[in-house]
Amino acid sequence: MAAADELAFHKFEEATNLLAETPDVATTSRSDELTTQEHVAVAMGLDGSYGAKNEVEESDKTVLLQEEKQQSGFWTFGYYQSFFDVDTSQVLDRIKGSLLPRPGHNFVRHHLRNRPDLYGPFWICATLAFVLAITGNLTLVLAQQRDPSIHYTPQFHKVTVASITIYCYAWLVPLVLWGFLRWRKGVQERVGPFTFLETVCVYGYSLFVFIPTVVLWLIPVPWLQWLLGALALALSATGLVFTLWPIVREDTRLVASLLLSAVVLLHALLAMGCKFYFFQPLPPEHVAPPPQATPLPPNVLLTATPPRAT
Repeated sequence: MAAADELAFHKFEEATNLLAETPDVATTSRSDELTTQEHVAVAMGLDGSYGAKNEVEESDKTVLLQEEKQQSGFWTFGYYQSFFDVDTSQVLDRIKGSLLPRPGHNFVRHHLRNRPDLYGPFWICATLAFVLAITGNLTLVLAQQRDPSIHYTPQFHKVTVASITIYCYAWLVPLVLWGFLRWRKGVQERVGPFTFLETVCVYGYSLFVFIPTVVLWLIPVPWLQWLLGALALALSATGLVFTLWPIVREDTRLVASLLLSAVVLLHALLAMGCKFYFFQPLPPEHVAPPPQATPLPPNVLLTATPPRAT
């Protein structure tokens, strides 16, 4: 044990003498070497693939930049394909948000999240147009069964009328609203409108509530039809008001009130117009009564006409 300690002491003493003779020589301990090796191992990786990973990351960034530069123009099919890139869960979530409006719950911020789509609004408008035309014809068929005097013929033109009405409303009204908000942004700098596609998306999903309402209008009870229509209109218009309020509240009180009133009024006109046009029963068919013989007074004598000579 003493021999080992003596050898170790002499080894340390020799190292001290060497340092005294050459003071400019730098020393490195074993721990420093291990630390340096660990840093090198972390930087290089266990398999020496540090350079390869950097190259992969740089290539990915290059591809993304190229895709951004090569973005399709609005006249190409690829430009509009991105607006239909939405899954079923997102569409159902947006439909649910349009059916359950809540104060302080903005449809654009909580459901669209800067990703408006045209898939949902397109098929909602198409479904509503066909449901309006079909239920309008079924209403007349059921009315004819209750009253045989009503004459019914298939009214295929209602499909065209419903399609033009719904699609024009879902596109032209948002266009006018978006243009008005853009104009007000120039007057009031704090007013920041949605994009045009976001406005179309809001209006398209707001029409979904009318699809089950139109089906329930087949029930031949007038007061129930008007009650269901009023509930559907209230839900749809409330969702629009809650969505637009964070934007228009920065404007003057008069402009905000007139704008929201116009939005609700146009929505009500659409609902009432569909109710009166597609669900108005035909008038009974007027059948001319058969001619009846009128009796002659008793003092009038009938004279027999002599036969003509041949």
